[in-house]
Amino acid sequence: MAAFWQQRGRRQENGGLGSVIDGLGSVFDVLLANARLVLGVSGAAVLAIATLAVKRLIDRATSPRDEGDPKAEQKSLEESWQDLTLIKTTPKPPKKQRREDLSEPLLSQSGEAPDPRGCSAPLGAPQIKPNPLSCLTLQEKLLSHYSSRLAVPESQVSLVPQLARSICTQLQNFLRSKCPELPFGRLFLSGALLDGLEVLAADHVHLMLPVVLDAGLWSLISGEDTVVRNPQYWMIKRIDLGYFPRGCSPWDKFMVGRYLSSNVLNETLHKLLVASINWPAIGSLLGCVIHPVVASRELKLEVKHDQVELSITLFPVVEMEDKVLLAVPPEGLVENLWLESFYRAEVSKVKELDAGDAGARQLCLRILSGVCRSQPSLHKLGGSAVTHVILHLSDTASDWGEESLADRFQQVLEELVAYLEKGVLPSYFNPKINLFSGLLEEEIDEMGFVLYRAMSEPEVLLK
Repeated sequence: MAAFWQQRGRRQENGGLGSVIDGLGSVFDVLLANARLVLGVSGAAVLAIATLAVKRLIDRATSPRDEGDPKAEQKSLEESWQDLTLIKTTPKPPKKQRREDLSEPLLSQSGEAPDPRGCSAPLGAPQIKPNPLSCLTLQEKLLSHYSSRLAVPESQVSLVPQLARSICTQLQNFLRSKCPELPFGRLFLSGALLDGLEVLAADHVHLMLPVVLDAGLWSLISGEDTVVRNPQYWMIKRIDLGYFPRGCSPWDKFMVGRYLSSNVLNETLHKLLVASINWPAIGSLLGCVIHPVVASRELKLEVKHDQVELSITLFPVVEMEDKVLLAVPPEGLVENLWLESFYRAEVSKVKELDAGDAGARQLCLRILSGVCRSQPSLHKLGGSAVTHVILHLSDTASDWGEESLADRFQQVLEELVAYLEKGVLPSYFNPKINLFSGLLEEEIDEMGFVLYRAMSEPEVLLK
């Protein structure tokens, strides 16, 4: 009791400050006693913390300092800053929710409303640039990726076919003058660019050279009935040699045994392209530089123009018995085989299906073809395999509208992974043909791994 009065006497010596403090203390006590009733539990807690901090500041200001301690003043200031920080960081009590607020969208989990003017980052903090695609849906990302990165420049769309047709005309004139005895048909262009399915760049075109055969002198034998046991290849056999001996057909000189050799025909045309045609003169006439590729097994021309670099591949083609056969023999000792091509049927079927239901199959095909071209591990997958997967999926998935592009895109990825797991992709037009038969096991594993990872996050294929 004596200590209390002694302390009160010291406060009175400080100009009556003690009485003021006592009065404030009484007010605080009354507020704290009634805070729960007036402000509620959360409001009372906030007021208690603030009151405690203020009382600490007042007590520290009125308490006698230890003059022997030089750090006392510094310590008192530090404690005061801590108390002020306590007051500043005390959360505000949430306002009572109104019924009309229930219809408003929720903000962040912290309950803090964003500043419409934006907030400036602290000085020296690293500036993080927002990714405009991070908030887009997969559908929006696919459409944006196609329009911004996959579409072929308009200048190439018009220039490349015109340049390729000019070269085609020059080659046609040369063959007619050099080999008038061989009934070649009219050369024509083929490929994704001509069919509106090209992506990234118009840098390659196929040049088809028809080989016209007399159906009464030649017949087809399936590759299943040969030593290769591959239904995708065919042999063209010379028939009725007893009635029509060698020499009756102008193509007899390209036979090996009794079969028209795709390899011998390619070698003959390769010599003509490399050694007989004056490509510098033709290139000068057309405003470009043309070089035949000497070391390639394919019949290929490299064209350099001011605006584009183009690769043109020549394919001798035979059309018999509703089959389209290309002079593309497999590597090995067998040189009489012709590869059956489904490209024309693939494009025709996809366009027919899209026309029937206003579908987005061609758009999906273009996006996936662009992914295969831009991903080194998927180069050998190619557009043909993707086309057959889309055709298979079209038999079960009916909704191919553009609004369902994202769903169909993910579904095609899932189907591709399933086919790669089996190592078998049956042709849509001939289930006996495995379109993965030309791939190595390591290549199949690598492609399957890349696409399997993309199944959960398809956006990685668009980077």
